[in-house]
Amino acid sequence: MLEALARSVASPHREVVRAKAVLMAAAGLANTAIASQLKVSPASVGASRERFAAEPLARFAQLRSGRGRKPQLPKETIVAIVRLTLETKPEGRTHWSCRSMAKISGISPPTVQWIWCSRGLKPHLVETFKMSNDKRFEGKLVDVVGLYRTQSSLPMNKGRAGTMTHDYKRNGTTTLFAALDVLTGKGFGQCLPRHTNREFLRFLRQLDREVPNGLAVHLILDNYGTHGHDDVDAWLAKHPRSTSTSHRPPARG
Repeated sequence: MLEALARSVASPHREVVRAKAVLMAAAGLANTAIASQLKVSPASVGASRERFAAEPLARFAQLRSGRGRKPQLPKETIVAIVRLTLETKPEGRTHWSCRSMAKISGISPPTVQWIWCSRGLKPHLVETFKMSNDKRFEGKLVDVVGLYRTQSSLPMNKGRAGTMTHDYKRNGTTTLFAALDVLTGKGFGQCLPRHTNREFLRFLRQLDREVPNGLAVHLILDNYGTHGHDDVDAWLAKHPRSTSTSHRPPARG
């Protein structure tokens, strides 16, 4: 067991060093020689040997009582900061910040941030909602939701992803292609089942028919693969009155 622990690359460094010290001592090396090779003090080597002789092997790697890293922040302080975060607000402000909480708690802002992160607290985030004042709102809500889900799904929670029924379908969804005549305020639009270059070309042909001859058509397109398809570029090249401006990132050489 000691030999396996001494060769381990996954065990804590402290345990590996102790195992090596005991094995080297069994081979007849003095404490000073062992300490020199393992880069530790002779007293540490002596303590490892004494502990191995006095205690079972199962407890060889455990820290003795009173040893190891001590908690730097009292538990009472952590509890108080969590309570203040959840139950109070700073005077004249909408929420606590790391600096304001640190000031009244007597600790550093990074420590406050560590406490909040370890407990999933985010005082700066606020979720908003709007409730309808329609007296028939609840009944309407049930009817609308019933069109989309066969049963209620569970929301995302800490440590668990949101759920969705196996037969969930996005009923009623569509792809809208629309353009606006900025001079007259008239809109042109089509609702199609997909958003590929074929549907986009179909929409461009409609615009070409709707806009009177002699007028230029300037298209402002977002960064979407459909808008930059080769077939779309070829169509625009054959219809010089239709020019496009795309918000696409520049090509990298």
